[in-house]
Amino acid sequence: MNDITTMRAISQDVIGGPEVLQEIRLPRPAAGVGEILVRVHAAGVNPTDWKHRAIPGLMLGEPPFVLGWDVSGVVEAAGAGVTLFKAGDEVFGMLPYPHGAGSHAEYVTGPARAFAPKPAAIDHVQAGALPLAALTAWQALVDTARVQDGSRVLIHAAAGGVGHLAVQIAKAHGAYVIGTASAPKHDFVRKLGADEVLDYRTTDITEAVRDADVVVDAQGSEHAMGSLRSLRAGGLLVSLRLDDGTPALTREATRLGVRAEVKLVEHDHAGMLAIARLVAEGRLRAEIAGTFELADAAKAHATGETGRTAGKLVLTVR
Repeated sequence: MNDITTMRAISQDVIGGPEVLQEIRLPRPAAGVGEILVRVHAAGVNPTDWKHRAIPGLMLGEPPFVLGWDVSGVVEAAGAGVTLFKAGDEVFGMLPYPHGAGSHAEYVTGPARAFAPKPAAIDHVQAGALPLAALTAWQALVDTARVQDGSRVLIHAAAGGVGHLAVQIAKAHGAYVIGTASAPKHDFVRKLGADEVLDYRTTDITEAVRDADVVVDAQGSEHAMGSLRSLRAGGLLVSLRLDDGTPALTREATRLGVRAEVKLVEHDHAGMLAIARLVAEGRLRAEIAGTFELADAAKAHATGETGRTAGKLVLTVR
């Protein structure tokens, strides 16, 4: 007989390599006020997961903790005051970042408004791959940069988890998209809709692109500083790295007559609904670089840390 009071989850007791991830049993959570309890079918694995696993002193503090912000699954129960969903509804969403982590488990709770109905056109693996990366791209391009028809947008790491979704979102808003990627990934990025693809290994991007309205940069540090030179006067750099929020970057942007913003992804009901619409319209789809059973989370982390994947890695929960 199954124990309905506990659940399987991937946790760690120490900071370290993928081998510190262990499958354990934890008490099954209950939906609080304004929350839903979701039976997880799939959960994306993102760079922030392996960084929190491996780097001391990040936003989750010291372990033990359960990682994972992406989730796609079925509502098991709705807490008091929730009207958006009921038991049996298929949903997908991003748990509040950073302290809402916990989707690498059989069940998870989160604010009802962190979720949206899962598009019927895609399965849970596709849906579980989307939330964090797609919201990051949406909030950078649409909410922050106000990308519109005719905008020239440079997207660094355009084959990556955020990048490949950013290309599609920018194109859906009528932008002219220039992506950077290694040569073997150029065909993939073009199929996403990029108008130009540049090899960052052989091309000085700051010389090749000087008139972008928007640059989206997830690589950070000196790379973000250099990206300022790819902007036209009045253009905007959106960095996805918190450590780029330095006075030096702001001073250099001001000197060059451009702007720089640092964006941290937020859970977002309206954003999830917009992403779901793009999916339903056939204009947004996650590339699945690999799927792993929940018990194989360590293998997923090790694969992601190679830096050679195109698209997203996903844990499946049976």
